[in-house]
Amino acid sequence: QVQLVESGGGSVQAGGSLRLSCAANGVIYRPDCMGWFRQAPEKEREGVAFIDGEGSTTFADSVKGRFTLSLDNAKNTLYLQMNSLKPDDTALYYCAARYRRYCYTDPAQYNYWGQGTQVTVSS
Repeated sequence: QVQLVESGGGSVQAGGSLRLSCAANGVIYRPDCMGWFRQAPEKEREGVAFIDGEGSTTFADSVKGRFTLSLDNAKNTLYLQMNSLKPDDTALYYCAARYRRYCYTDPAQYNYWGQGTQVTVSS
């Protein structure tokens, strides 16, 4: 059974940086897609960044140029480096994974989820 465990959230001022980690435990075969979603209060969960089985990454327009993804295959850990953070980035961030080809921004396409880690950016 795959378990995703996030860490690295916290509170920063606008312009600051944070790095989120997602450790995938119990993995025999690497997921075909791993990524991050976020959900702010009273808003829908939205896709932020994804990496597929070939290492290709996609990002939401709102984070392009500020967020980067990296995957440590030896540790089965996905990292989200977030720079130039804005108050609008404040949300609960979730790691997600799926065992089917391609990445999607629809949360319903993902089978495995972490518990979430809070990111708060103050102005």
